[in-house]
Amino acid sequence: MAILLSSEALTNIRFPNLGIELKNVPTGIDVFGFHIAFYGVLIGLGMLFGLLIAEWMAKKTGQDKELYLDFALVAIIVSVIFTRLGYVLFSLDEFKDNPLEIFNFRSGGLMIYGGIFGAILCAIVFTRIKKYSFWLLADTGCIGLVTGQIIGRWGNFFNREVFGKYTNGLFAMQLNTYDVSYDFRTSDINYLQAKYEGKQATFERIMELRDNIARIDGVEYIQVHPTFLYESLWNLALLVFLIIYTKHKKFDGEIILLYLAGYGLGRLWIEGIRIDQLFLWGTSIPVSQLISLLLIIISLSMIIFNRVKLVKAK
Repeated sequence: MAILLSSEALTNIRFPNLGIELKNVPTGIDVFGFHIAFYGVLIGLGMLFGLLIAEWMAKKTGQDKELYLDFALVAIIVSVIFTRLGYVLFSLDEFKDNPLEIFNFRSGGLMIYGGIFGAILCAIVFTRIKKYSFWLLADTGCIGLVTGQIIGRWGNFFNREVFGKYTNGLFAMQLNTYDVSYDFRTSDINYLQAKYEGKQATFERIMELRDNIARIDGVEYIQVHPTFLYESLWNLALLVFLIIYTKHKKFDGEIILLYLAGYGLGRLWIEGIRIDQLFLWGTSIPVSQLISLLLIIISLSMIIFNRVKLVKAK
């Protein structure tokens, strides 16, 4: 069988302040001429391990783990569709000249919050059909969801995407300017200003990266925050907390609410340093930051309300 590392983007990724240089990092592998992106492989692994840990948690809490396999078979498909729809919804200009590109999942362009809302909607319908507690399923299912996010985020590493603004901090990551989608090489500043009109923060961050390009052995690198790494580590800490806290929860639904608040908190600050933000239509308000803030407020309010209710019922 002819399996080769993909020749696409066989370039180095450097972490200069950690003294780490990863040479010739591929985007995927080629099997008989067909490109299999590591991004897709890691998303698939995230789904698999997410299901396994959800089943483990179901068994640990006295539930039927087969129920979660049935749910996952439907929820994964729905979530993938909603992840794409979420991106399209806030990137309409990108598809107005070629609407069929909406269905081209391989071209990239996903919004994790779309997938989360899709999974919640699917859970509502699923539990009604199965006559099962939505909140109990959500508490268990979100353990699997955050596991999938931990693994899936590493696909962004291989794709050289979802990175942040310039930094010279400890975890600063250097990427070949030819490997990233933003046009850092153009000398036409007016073009960049027009392209990012109404997105001043994005334009300023791109200019800052341009002004700090590092030239090493004849290769130009931008130096950025590895936001995929930050989010993966944040989610790992969140996963550990949710698993430990499960035995101490006071009501069904508390774990999913803690997940939404915890993930929202991490995403709120991480999104604030990213380059590739999606914005609310006609504004400079980052959509994911707005959603994160709302989730934090709503989830914590519901936790407080339910806890007060329990205290009064004693």
